[in-house]
Amino acid sequence: MAEHTSQMLVEEFETIASAAPETVMLEFIDGRIGVRKAADGDHGTIVSWLVERCVRARPDLDLCPTQGLRVDAYRQSRARPDAVLAPEAHFAGHGAWADPDGVLMVVEVTSYDADTDRRLRLEKPAAYGESGIPLYLLIDRDSRTVTVRSSPDRQVGGYRDARVTKFGETLVLPDPVGIELDTEMLKSYVR
Repeated sequence: MAEHTSQMLVEEFETIASAAPETVMLEFIDGRIGVRKAADGDHGTIVSWLVERCVRARPDLDLCPTQGLRVDAYRQSRARPDAVLAPEAHFAGHGAWADPDGVLMVVEVTSYDADTDRRLRLEKPAAYGESGIPLYLLIDRDSRTVTVRSSPDRQVGGYRDARVTKFGETLVLPDPVGIELDTEMLKSYVR
């Protein structure tokens, strides 16, 4: 097996990311810099739908769109999820890249781009699980499913458990979140 080689140091990435215009969202996953594709209207609507439901069900929590996370356990990575669920005001005073301690769940919504499979279904769950984030929620518009990954595994990376729910079914986000979601509306926001 070939040794993993990073494109640059994480400090170099952070310098580049801080100089990028607000319209460009950069990530550094598994030693590679990546540019997040601009979200389409349906993508944004799904994130807004989820924010509303989470805040209504759990007013003690904030679902923060695009908060960057330092997922250092996974090869000094910097991830920018579509949303991060944490206690209210948890990210106050943090910069662009916050520590994942205290984060309850990260959310990703698939985009229609070539690297979705590698990035959202493989690399990011490994990074989030290795960082100890309790839940990873993937709203997958390609397969019309919602996957909840739980029981993070810091040793191996990723998560030990995954539950897949089809759009239109009710989904219960396990502890520490404990929110029930009716996913019927998601059917309206796929190609």
